[in-house]
Amino acid sequence: MTFWDELTGTQPDPPNAVVLVTGAVALLLVVSGSPWRLARNVITIVHEAGHALIAVLVGRRLRGITLHSDTSGVTVSRGKREGPGMVCTALAGYVAPSLIGIGLGALFGAGKITLLLWVMTALMLAVLVMIRNLYGVLSVLVTGAALVVVSVVTTSEVQSAFACLIVWFLLFGGIRPVWELQVKRHRGHARDSDADQLGRLTGVPGIFWVAMFMIVALGATFVGGMWLLEPIIG
Repeated sequence: MTFWDELTGTQPDPPNAVVLVTGAVALLLVVSGSPWRLARNVITIVHEAGHALIAVLVGRRLRGITLHSDTSGVTVSRGKREGPGMVCTALAGYVAPSLIGIGLGALFGAGKITLLLWVMTALMLAVLVMIRNLYGVLSVLVTGAALVVVSVVTTSEVQSAFACLIVWFLLFGGIRPVWELQVKRHRGHARDSDADQLGRLTGVPGIFWVAMFMIVALGATFVGGMWLLEPIIG
């Protein structure tokens, strides 16, 4: 079988127990303390990738991405400081993990496990060329290396379980940052957050955008979770 055949082919669903256990592990990671601070780097990478992708699509000039050890990140692009393009760029970050999670959930539900893993690997490669600091390069390289090792070295059973864990983590991991954002806003520590930038750009209060982020995150988790659990409940 060629790589292309394997990439476009389908793989068997994991056992029901694997789907439930990986979901529980992902949830525990998201609600934990120190493990979450480490795993959150993946969410930050996807968050900044969302900003970068939309910036390019709307015609802005992407200058680069910086990732920090406190799990924050910054994507810098040049273009008009207001207007629909800037609004879309600011909007893309917090919803990116959830939307990518639901997209990968659709691939998982269709049995495209190998494709799912290589899509994530391609995302890491695309982000890597945009990174502008050493910590960011190391974070993306470690994440990408883990994906490559699982995709190339491990058995189909391990790949399936790992893919399921990725989807669950992106879905659950899209929720907590939104909650943390509002906590910081309430304390006055996030005056330049994406939500507040959107508020200044549109005249619509920042809390509206936080609510929108949360609706997208919860909706994606529900729909994506149903796709993952379909073999169990249906």
